[in-house]
Amino acid sequence: MLHTSDWHLGQKFMGKSREEEHRAFLDWLIETIDEHKVDALIVAGDIFDTGTPPNYALELYYTFLKRLCTTTCRTTIITAGNHDSIATLNAPKEILGLLDVHVVSSGEEDNSERIIKLYDNLGALAGVVCAVPFLRDGVVRKGVSGESHQEKEAALIEGMEDYYNEIADAAQEIIGKEPHIPVIATGHFTTVGGQTSDSEREIYIGSTMNIPSNFLAERFDYVALGHLHRSQKVGSGCDHVRYSGSPIPLSFSEAGNRKKVTIVGFDGAIPLVEEVEIPTFRNLYRIKGSKEEILDALKEIEDEEGWTEVEIIDDNTYAALQEIQEYADAHNLTLLAKKVTRSAASVGITELEIVDLDEITPLEMFMKRLELDDMEDEVLREKLITEFKTIENEVATA
Repeated sequence: MLHTSDWHLGQKFMGKSREEEHRAFLDWLIETIDEHKVDALIVAGDIFDTGTPPNYALELYYTFLKRLCTTTCRTTIITAGNHDSIATLNAPKEILGLLDVHVVSSGEEDNSERIIKLYDNLGALAGVVCAVPFLRDGVVRKGVSGESHQEKEAALIEGMEDYYNEIADAAQEIIGKEPHIPVIATGHFTTVGGQTSDSEREIYIGSTMNIPSNFLAERFDYVALGHLHRSQKVGSGCDHVRYSGSPIPLSFSEAGNRKKVTIVGFDGAIPLVEEVEIPTFRNLYRIKGSKEEILDALKEIEDEEGWTEVEIIDDNTYAALQEIQEYADAHNLTLLAKKVTRSAASVGITELEIVDLDEITPLEMFMKRLELDDMEDEVLREKLITEFKTIENEVATA
């Protein structure tokens, strides 16, 4: 079984298309599936970057699924992430089912769709997958008037655990008295201990909403997670609860991260996990320092295809940035982001940081606006943040 997630097809990176990188990744993935004789593929959410992906992103998706028919992969399971539109994923669902491609998008499907059986070459049951997509708040929690922020958060965690317990119990009924058959689950959320980056969007009302990884580890033989973009296992002793991470870096905070897919074989129900590193299709560089330090670092980069972010610490910022940009232009280097940090002495205040708007999220901007009001009513502040997150997620998933 190969586990991947967070493709974000159609993403614009500061105005730049990622089509070339995504196309290269999908070509590599087809080769890897054949090379490792993969029987089943799991894509754990965020196939697309937006609910209305561009046509080229849809073409990449459909072409990839068609090409899978020529590989060793017999079963494909695709679950929705918080970036995905239920309607977009569901549109070709019936046709894809003929290719043994299972799409689970809302979490409200019945068990005949959510629980997928895997068979070996002889037709014997070899595994059961509990295909759980990103679970929207309304699926797992009923709103109660007057609930506090903490009460909503607790109810959400309880609802998520109930959901996974219910589907795990249903899978156990299928395997019956065959403990050697593995039960696999998918999910799209943040677990306790997961390492985040700058490119994940908060997806639940409670910013600290986490499902304990040990809870998942106890109920399932392998858990294929999506949402966090760093490849990682989570929890103490939970080697089989994993994020595959995104196949390409989705922000400069991921520059230098090793991107991977996870391949899982089973000895009975015991998972045998192998990480396979994905080639780098475009380098991202982060450089911070004085004008001289940045220019010296740029001289070490001979990569016309790479993208660079610079953060300059200089009081004469206009002249310094102009010189840096001129050097980059003369050497065909692409500077996509320029940040400025000025010293306290130059501005007469404690700190001034100028950030490119492409590098700040709507929620971060909203938080900065709240800081200007110096709001003392903490309850009102938390309520405003909660309402903003709710609206932002409704807009993003509409």
